[in-house]
Amino acid sequence: MTDQIALITGASRGLGASLARALAPTHHIVAVARTVGALEELDDAIKTAGGSATLAPMDVTKADAMAQLCRSIHDRWGGIALWAHTAIHTAPLSPAAHIDAKDWAKSVECNVTCMGHLIPFISPLLGTDGRAVFFDDPATEQKFHGAYGATKAAQISLARVWAAETATSGPRVDILTPNPMPTALRARFHPGEDRDALVHPDIEAARLLAQLG
Repeated sequence: MTDQIALITGASRGLGASLARALAPTHHIVAVARTVGALEELDDAIKTAGGSATLAPMDVTKADAMAQLCRSIHDRWGGIALWAHTAIHTAPLSPAAHIDAKDWAKSVECNVTCMGHLIPFISPLLGTDGRAVFFDDPATEQKFHGAYGATKAAQISLARVWAAETATSGPRVDILTPNPMPTALRARFHPGEDRDALVHPDIEAARLLAQLG
């Protein structure tokens, strides 16, 4: 097993799963997501390609569960080389004046509030040499994207603050912007879109990782 550990939060599908598969040749993958079946499929793909993974079927919004996971990572490996955060809640499109209260609360919890425990828990695992990666979305200010857009923008704003704070001390914090991909997230916002015209998550994962160097 490689001694390079990559923690992927939101690893069960889409960009998160593609990043996990792309990193598996050089990293042991700690894959976090709520969907057990999708995690098992990811594990099978990684093993078939000769890699290894540890599955963590849990909800990133549950602070106690994430604290236990991070402690286990510390006890087993001492730290991680990379954290890629792709977990996101996509509330249905809605005019700002008609946002559902439950959708708003879930968006805030998953996209913003959990950052308040994820960064403090994971930062010590990264140390000064590790890297954290977040993924921006230019669609945050489009009409009808209020619940998703506002909370995604808040998430990225906190990531930018963290990046500025650690610019000289580490860990390094990167914010990348993926191209449109035929993911479940995008399908919710653009039903009927020609998905063949979009970039496959595997191709996009390779491009984004190349930007990290």
